[in-house]
Amino acid sequence: MLLVKRLTRSSQILFLTLAIFAADSHRSLAQPPARDVSKESARPTRDWVRDGVVYEIYPRAFSERGDFNGITARLDNLKDLGVTILWLMPIHPIGQEKKKGSIGSPYAVRDYYGINPDYGTKADFQRLITQSHRRGMKVIIDIVANHTSWDSALMKHPEFYKRDAGGKITYPFDWFDIAALNYNSKELRQYMTEMLKYWIREFDLDGFRCDVAGEVPTDFWENARVELERIKPDIFMLAESHKAELLVKAFDADYSWPLHSALTDVLQGRKAASEIRAAWEAETKEWPRNSLHLRFSDNHDERRALARFGERAALAASALTFTLDGVPLLYNGMEVGDTTESGAPALFEKLPIFWPIAERRPEFPRFYKQIMALRRDNPAARRGSLEWLRNSDESRLLTYLRRTKNEELLVAINLSSSPFFGLVETTGVQGYVDITPDVGPPLPPDAPAPEQTVKKPNVGLPALSLEAWGYRMFRRPLQGGLLSERLAVATRSAALSEHSIRARPNASQVRPGRYCLRSDRVSTARRSDMRDTRYAKRPGPDNVLFQ
Repeated sequence: MLLVKRLTRSSQILFLTLAIFAADSHRSLAQPPARDVSKESARPTRDWVRDGVVYEIYPRAFSERGDFNGITARLDNLKDLGVTILWLMPIHPIGQEKKKGSIGSPYAVRDYYGINPDYGTKADFQRLITQSHRRGMKVIIDIVANHTSWDSALMKHPEFYKRDAGGKITYPFDWFDIAALNYNSKELRQYMTEMLKYWIREFDLDGFRCDVAGEVPTDFWENARVELERIKPDIFMLAESHKAELLVKAFDADYSWPLHSALTDVLQGRKAASEIRAAWEAETKEWPRNSLHLRFSDNHDERRALARFGERAALAASALTFTLDGVPLLYNGMEVGDTTESGAPALFEKLPIFWPIAERRPEFPRFYKQIMALRRDNPAARRGSLEWLRNSDESRLLTYLRRTKNEELLVAINLSSSPFFGLVETTGVQGYVDITPDVGPPLPPDAPAPEQTVKKPNVGLPALSLEAWGYRMFRRPLQGGLLSERLAVATRSAALSEHSIRARPNASQVRPGRYCLRSDRVSTARRSDMRDTRYAKRPGPDNVLFQ
């Protein structure tokens, strides 16, 4: 400070500028500006990845014992549920210096080559992988390549770390319990690449979920991917990031963070449902062609979806994530309606899942098993193109079509606390079959837990009736494959030209030739019928006419 006071004003400015540059130079050199990749193609993705369902496991919380054997004991349950990819949160020893909570964060890694002794031995870990593979499930583990604990084995190489303006090892963001790695070091890059190769080679892992992948230079990941595929070509690399260039060469999928944020805003009443479509469209425009995204409503970084949204809205959120394009994620007991927190500060403690809660929320395991079966049995839900459909209240309702050459899947989800009765854009009403998961209503607090049978409402498209937070899924085969697909597109274009669908909440009349609502079905109004009271608008906030 004394030195700065003695400098001239211009010298002070120069001095401070150089100091700031020195503090940030490691970041600017390691992380060049993101490039425009919207006209490029995403790297090819394995079928088992594109068709997969990822289940995130926090080993400490997944069972009472909190170890690998506790996971292995439930593999049959996960297989029966429909899970195909297990993602284990960090399995390495946890740093104790500057730790958070009583145990510390699993993302403060002390030894990249070690296994947390609380989780078991390397033999226990190998058994978990082997037993998963025997059941047809893949296993990936969390890799924290951006930072280490302060007592990491790598601290004997201080040149591996970033420095602040004073020359001291620093940490990213406000994460004071970890130290930031510096990828300007070629030796660090080599160390981390060899470490990734070790886990693939020694344990036959199927890939990695890479924590804050966007904070690590893209070219490191691209080079590491080449090295890993020399050992095992059939791997899955998942980036915890929303950075388009990562999907060109390095990663198979990334996190759809903006869509998740939009979903949260909608379900908590801050934004209209159409914001989800806007987030999807922006992502599609900016990302490489055929990019794959992880779709989620719950994970270890968030408050539990059930706690944030409520029971029925949490299921509506999952109805969306399992029927959008992309790869859906389940997290640590959400299939039974568990609300045990595991984000910070719970991340630093031991709070096991309360599995018996399934008795009080039987609709949750029924829903997740059925929605995963729906996705498995209908290629349109996994591989189909996505087309957004208009409806009579787009502030509350999302409607879209997934299509392959052989089938269509029409999805409607009410993302509000009010019932919906209105219309959805269709290419015709023939051939659709309702395949909505039949899960039953939530149980009252004093009810027993028998499984319930629910009769689905009989409302024919294009009319649609949905309860608060309700959802419907309809499947229609396309006879003749691509010919029928092209015919469907032509039919929709003609229908829109003829019927010009738009929402008219305050309409009091129905123009000839337009779909309108009745109490029990949809009809086409004709001039001779205009005085018939059955075509009149009925009162109520959800009775909307298309004109």
